[in-house]
Amino acid sequence: MFGYIWQYVYTSFLRYWLKWLIRQATGKCELQRICSGCKPGASRTTKAEYSLQSSKNKVLRGALETRKDNLEQCVDQIMKEKHIKPEKDPQFKGSLHICLLQITGYSSLYVSVEDLRKEVFSSEDPEHEAMLLKLWDLLMPTVRLESRITKQWGDIGFQGDDPKTDFRGMGLLGLINLVFFSENYTAEARQVLSHANHPKLGYSYAIVGINLTEMAYSLLKSGALKAHFYNTVQGAPELTHFHQLYCYLAYEFDKFWVAEEPESIMQFNQYREKFHNIVKTNLQDPDVSLRLTTSSN
Repeated sequence: MFGYIWQYVYTSFLRYWLKWLIRQATGKCELQRICSGCKPGASRTTKAEYSLQSSKNKVLRGALETRKDNLEQCVDQIMKEKHIKPEKDPQFKGSLHICLLQITGYSSLYVSVEDLRKEVFSSEDPEHEAMLLKLWDLLMPTVRLESRITKQWGDIGFQGDDPKTDFRGMGLLGLINLVFFSENYTAEARQVLSHANHPKLGYSYAIVGINLTEMAYSLLKSGALKAHFYNTVQGAPELTHFHQLYCYLAYEFDKFWVAEEPESIMQFNQYREKFHNIVKTNLQDPDVSLRLTTSSN
């Protein structure tokens, strides 16, 4: 209870006066101190985001919802509001611009990912069908698919004769992630598939992949991926960066599963949660950067 009271008093009263005193002493506003005193990446952008969110100034708070093509004008407005002269702080404009690209880009990325998640896989859509068949060809280049609806889909980890029913939870996003991994990290994807088909330690490759897409989506939605993207993308994160994060999860989960040697696939949820907690712990590191690293990298 005391903690909530202190937080309210600090954010509502003390923080404003503390900022004012420090500005009088240093000649710089809080955003200037953040941009000049923190290294680029999550360390700087997270603090800048909090500063903007906590500001009583409408221009500063509104910056968090500014469109990408209006960000430069937005930075100019902030500099005018805070009486920051470019000649006295020549690095500020560029530094804040990058911060805002990352902050607003994260929000835009979530919208794009959500749109793909909501898009239902349709066997009537030629592009959807082409992606599905491409996934088979990438993972099983020497095996011909006998027909569109076949038990062969089980060889790459789908549950039934027609994979379209397995995409319901994550929509087209689940398929796109599977294809992206197989296309951009083909050797690694085939290695993971071989592990998934192990007689004792095996699991359903495609189903687990869709499950990991849900993990990536949930982490994005909760804001847990901010530090990762702020550290790895020097600008606005895009869908490609989200797909690359999925590749990391797919590859690392396979390593984790093989190392843990579960007694049965029936323990999947237990080990999935354990892996999820490891990822969330890693994401709490302000210097986090979840990149897929292999022997060929």
